[in-house]
Amino acid sequence: MEAVNTIEIIGYSASVMVAISLMMKDIIWLRCLNFTGCALFVIYGASIEAWPVAGMNAFVACINVYHLLKLYRNRNNPELASE
Repeated sequence: MEAVNTIEIIGYSASVMVAISLMMKDIIWLRCLNFTGCALFVIYGASIEAWPVAGMNAFVACINVYHLLKLYRNRNNPELASE
């Protein structure tokens, strides 16, 4: 059996992070872990030149950052938090 290289480890780690993120009840943890998984998938996708993988995960990572910033800004204003 061949040794697992660094790029494969990054790919497996990305998969695990995304899977774990989907088990979170807390939306902030979900977004943070999902962002981490997406960032790892961007690195993985770019490393193996799988541009659709890298591009889609970069897009999802940006969505996670947007929602995390929105949650952070609205954390002290319950009226805006529900939007």
